[in-house]
Parts: sequence; C-alpha cells; structure tokens
Amino acid sequence: MTSGNPQPRNDAEQALHALFMRGLDGDAAAYHAFLQKLSVHLRAYLARRLFGWPDEVEDLVQECLLAMHNQRHTYQSDQPLTAWVHAIARYKMIDLLRAKSAREALHEPLDDDLAVFAESANEASDARRDLAGLLDTLPDRHRLPIVHVKLEGLSVAETAKLTGMSESAVKVGIHRGLKALALKIKEAI
Repeated sequence: MTSGNPQPRNDAEQALHALFMRGLDGDAAAYHAFLQKLSVHLRAYLARRLFGWPDEVEDLVQECLLAMHNQRHTYQSDQPLTAWVHAIARYKMIDLLRAKSAREALHEPLDDDLAVFAESANEASDARRDLAGLLDTLPDRHRLPIVHVKLEGLSVAETAKLTGMSESAVKVGIHRGLKALALKIKEAI
C-alpha cells in the first residue's frame, strides 16, 4: 500500500459510506437508506458479540444509531466509516456490560446448603407429619377420600372404586373431612 492512499474499501463499506455522505449533504432518502443498511450491519456485528442476549442486541442497535446520528459531525470522511461505527458500537457495548455487571453484583448467589433452605425442608417435613397426624384423627370415610383425591390427585371416580364408596359418598367425605380438619386446626390455634 502506498502512503497517502486510503485503504481499499469493501462493497458494504463503500455503499454505507456513499449513502452516509449523501445524507450529510442533505439527501434525506439516502440518509434513511443508510440507517436501514447500518441497522442490519450493526445487528449482525452486535449479535456475534452478545450471543445469548438477543433482547439486548436490538436495544443496543437503537442506542448506536442514535449516538451515530448525534455524533455524525465527528466523522472524518477520509476514514473508513465502519471503523467509526464499530468504535461507537464497542463503547455502547462496554457501557451495557458495565451496567449488567453492576446489576449482577447486587445479586448474591444462593447456596443450597444455607440454613434457610434446611429450615424450609424441615418445616415441610414437619407440616407433612402434622397433616398426617390430623388426618389420622378422622374416620376412614373422611380420611381416605381426602388422601386419595386431595393429596394423591386421584379422581372422585377412581377413589370410589378404590375405597368401595359411591362417588357421592367420596364427595361428602371430602367435604365433611375438610370441615372437621379446619375445626381441629382452629382449636389448636
């Protein structure tokens, strides 16, 4: 390459540069076409770098377009346009990553061995034991329909076949059993 000669430009660079320069000269249609082509270019550029964050890519494309529009007077026409564009996009991407890391720093990872989880597991175990104890105080005609329908997820018809009760008796047993459990819990409190 000889000194003083600008670098050869690829087709995308040449097309973007031509549209941008015409836009700077007041050609609104060329500037609009430039923004559309640049959006496609930026979307691909940022998507490769922000893989896994597609929502962030679109927001960043819009931020870059706005920044480029606001800073268009800083572009030096003898320099590659895409280098200028990529520099602005990199700064915007760094700003995004800094903001994300600052937000992530506020989130403390939870350790499964924390006492809070152990207490929760113990509380669930205690609740199952307490419920079993309460259910044991009910007669079979109330206890069995509650266990099979409400706890095991069987249908009323399946419970009726399993227990030898009629479907109506299963429904009545659930209703009366839950009512009796509620009364026992109320008395315990």
